[in-house]
Amino acid sequence: MAAQVASGAVGRGLGDRLILSATIGLAIVMLIPMLWAVGLSIKSNAELLVDTNSVLHAPWTLKNYADIIVGSQVFRWLLNSIIVSTGMSLGVLILSSLAGYGFARLEFPGRNIIFVLVLFGLAIPEQAVIIVRHQLFSALDLHNTYPGLMLPGMSAPFGVFLMTQYFRAIPVEIDEAALLDNASRFQIFWRVLLPMTLPAQATLGIYTFLHSWNDYWWPLVSGTNERMYTMTVGIAATQINFAESAGLGYLMAQAVFGSLPVLIVYMFFQKYIVRAVSGAAA
Repeated sequence: MAAQVASGAVGRGLGDRLILSATIGLAIVMLIPMLWAVGLSIKSNAELLVDTNSVLHAPWTLKNYADIIVGSQVFRWLLNSIIVSTGMSLGVLILSSLAGYGFARLEFPGRNIIFVLVLFGLAIPEQAVIIVRHQLFSALDLHNTYPGLMLPGMSAPFGVFLMTQYFRAIPVEIDEAALLDNASRFQIFWRVLLPMTLPAQATLGIYTFLHSWNDYWWPLVSGTNERMYTMTVGIAATQINFAESAGLGYLMAQAVFGSLPVLIVYMFFQKYIVRAVSGAAA
């Protein structure tokens, strides 16, 4: 019996090591493109024009990053992305929290029908409404403005669904106890229930920020003025128009520079991202 237990333990240990080895191998494979981009960003554009494999050996240089600081609009694009992503995240959190509380706690005519209509938004691709949205924002003169870049993303059916389910999971007895203490509906929402949903809000805010930062489709349509480019549109415009003259290393330096805010966000909020992924997998 003891031999069988020991054999099973050895088998599980071997299996765990194989899974860990496979995970590390896949992580390395996923990191290779990012490491290659960093390597290209610290090489001379003249050398890369001759042979991109020169990234594997010295000399290396930081001239591409110096050129970004001196004469690039990357800082403007970076500011635009920060403003748009932060504003969109705050808007989604506010609207989704209010809608989630309303669907979970309030009784009003057509509540279930409206909730189903909101969920239908998950099935409608953005490309299906892009023409109508473009015409609407043109009529309102919102193109090349921060509200024009942020407002479409604030319509977040997934955020409403997530917050509704989270509010529903909170016992109703908490509301009843607060009502007995003469608390208003808004006070219950703001002071009692909302602080209890901070994990869900953190997860939703992080994912909204990352989605907005990486979004390319709508900023390409709405932000046609170069000063209103976000990082994704700005780097793409550089690649299309100036890759040959500015150089591949300069282009990769812009991409690395533009990725730093996302890396910082992940470093500070990785526990919420891991928790959300674990919950989705479960």
